[in-house]
Amino acid sequence: MKDGIHPTYELLTVTCACGNSFQTRSTQKDLVADVCGACHPFYTGKQRLMDTQGRVDRFRRKYATLAKK
Repeated sequence: MKDGIHPTYELLTVTCACGNSFQTRSTQKDLVADVCGACHPFYTGKQRLMDTQGRVDRFRRKYATLAKK
């Protein structure tokens, strides 16, 4: 490999909007994330299914009769 053409791979701190922070390695100096594993609804178990057009209810009604047969 040639010397002087590769970026430095340094330790950085990733900070989330919720206040959680962790360290990793990257070529960037610092990183700010919108969501992380500590506050994302999928990982915290607080995920809600958003049904704005009634598609989920329509799906459940359509296939509820098939499940009973």
